[in-house]
Amino acid sequence: MSETLRRLAAVIESRKPANGGDPTKSYVARLFEKGDDAILKKIGEEATETVMAAKDARVDGDASKVVYECADLWFHSLIMLAQFNLTPQQVLDELARREGVSGVEEKAGRKLAARDQDEQREP
Repeated sequence: MSETLRRLAAVIESRKPANGGDPTKSYVARLFEKGDDAILKKIGEEATETVMAAKDARVDGDASKVVYECADLWFHSLIMLAQFNLTPQQVLDELARREGVSGVEEKAGRKLAARDQDEQREP
């Protein structure tokens, strides 16, 4: 995992109120204090802003806003991961697991696994 991601994840973890994060002094601690819905709402806002920046870049050719908005989206996604006691490394591991697997094949495999699971539950 990149050192930047590792450091950022550690800082985010330290901002959890349970780890001493102070919501009066830290934006991240304030989000943690507000809970899942506030974090998820922020991700939705950042995802929309990222999409809009990409649409603008398609028109004006300036992709710098895409990078800026994507950084905000990633940052808030890291907060969400920490909220659910997950790590960026787990996401990277999942991406590595998928590497070299066709998206069509991966989706078909998930459907097959779900069907097998449903059949096992039936009496």
